[in-house]
Amino acid sequence: MKWAIAAILFAPLALGGTAPEPTTPHAILLRPAAVFDGVEPVAHPGWQVLVTGDRITAVGPSLAVPAGTETIDLPGDTLMPGMIEGHGHLFLHPYNETSWDDQVLHEPLALRTARAVAQAAATLRAGFTTERDLGTEGAGYADVGLRQAIAQGIVPGPRLLVATRAIVAKGAYGPKGFEPGLVIPQGAEEASGVDDIVRVVRSQIAAGADVVKLYGDYRWRPGEPSRPTFSTAEMTAAVAAAHDAGRIVAVHTATPEGMRRAIAAGADTIEHGYGGTPEIFRAMAARHIALCPTLAAADAVARYRGWTGGDPVPEAVAQSRAAFASARAVGVPICMGGDVGVFAHGENAREMVLMAAAGMPVAQVVIAATSGNATAFHLPDRGAVRAGLLADLIAVRGDPTKAIDAVHHIRWIMKNGAVARP
Repeated sequence: MKWAIAAILFAPLALGGTAPEPTTPHAILLRPAAVFDGVEPVAHPGWQVLVTGDRITAVGPSLAVPAGTETIDLPGDTLMPGMIEGHGHLFLHPYNETSWDDQVLHEPLALRTARAVAQAAATLRAGFTTERDLGTEGAGYADVGLRQAIAQGIVPGPRLLVATRAIVAKGAYGPKGFEPGLVIPQGAEEASGVDDIVRVVRSQIAAGADVVKLYGDYRWRPGEPSRPTFSTAEMTAAVAAAHDAGRIVAVHTATPEGMRRAIAAGADTIEHGYGGTPEIFRAMAARHIALCPTLAAADAVARYRGWTGGDPVPEAVAQSRAAFASARAVGVPICMGGDVGVFAHGENAREMVLMAAAGMPVAQVVIAATSGNATAFHLPDRGAVRAGLLADLIAVRGDPTKAIDAVHHIRWIMKNGAVARP
């Protein structure tokens, strides 16, 4: 019987047949008006891009292409790397719709997940082909499932780097204001002490975290100012555990002392950093720690409270702008991340507009949103239009290195070598 089965399985080869030839990856030639490669601060007129399968295979003028190559013309458009959102929360929606507390305490997980699916699609439509999602804020490990659903093509969205539950010092986060002793669902996972924080870091990585998010300071009680939460020893142990596992660490911190501890611990990025001083930013620059300034979060919250954009500027907005300028002045690497979720997903470029308005040259803003974020997040396979990198590409109307408004006019999207928006 075994010989009979073998004869049937291998009969085609025995009779002189051959195994099927491997399929040649489909090649596509993209012909825009110009190419911004995500690295050089200019667009290159007349350049073309050849894509084969899921990779960029050639870039430049007058490319030689294989027979049978499909050609896509993008007249009047600039082709550029798909943008990378550096600080998002797909499981949150704008606070002027529903407060953060009510989202965490009262919205069912199924509702939050369904909304996150729609918000991921809106993010991709806005030209962001990768997002670093820094915590589900009470939605557990649902971001891991969403990442898998996008990767498997079940739902559209950007490539996700997820932080799962994020990590806070015990008693320092929220929601708060309930009878002492009651166990209230929290917006992040609590930890206390060196051994415990290492355990929590490892448990989140085991559950699927791509990045570890720590809250280095927060309000211990409602109405209080933010104060440092984790000790330097706790934070150092957490960073070491994450780095041992090949994960980068993002630290939410806006106080000078919280930032000092994050720097000393070896964090990879600091989120917000509103209280940074020139001394602190020089230390960040020396260690190549990137700042995600989240200007759009401060701006959005101020507008929810009635600010219309004029003078006088609310203190939080002024502080965020001053910190951003101070960081840039000493050469801190700048991440493009707006804390989207505080404001609407799909409006991610709001942060880029505010960065340009705050004095960052337009070309440097779009570099921050492409190769800059790829470098900060250790993603060598994306963020630039270079041979060998992933074919995550977008076409925008106009020149994004000269007018930041161009990133609002997404004309065409390719992700993983497939056209996501014709």
